Amino acid sequence: MNRRTVAMAQGAFYVGTGAWPLLHLRSFEAFTGPKTDHWLVRTVAALVVVNGGVQLTSDVAAARRLGIGTSAALAAIDLAHAPRGVIGPVYLLDAVVELGWLAAWARAGVAAGWGG
Repeated sequence: MNRRTVAMAQGAFYVGTGAWPLLHLRSFEAFTGPKTDHWLVRTVAALVVVNGGVQLTSDVAAARRLGIGTSAALAAIDLAHAPRGVIGPVYLLDAVVELGWLAAWARAGVAAGWGG
């Protein structure tokens, strides 16, 4: 997979998953577990949508930096808090997905010689 493909796929994933709690919080909570701070869920969701939108519309180098940073941050939060029960165990699945994005960026970077 080339870097543009990774950027577009990750951007679309973030737009879709970020939009979910904004469009239907009840089904999002049914999947991820109940939340007490709906304003925080919506804030994070909106930021994830923005990140995805930027990835879809920016140059590959910027999309790569944003994609790697976002994946690393989300995976770190998932892995720090899900095992302690602060967030639901479904977030371990998200950690796997986020680590998958990091692996996709690594593969695309190696294939491109790590340039831009």
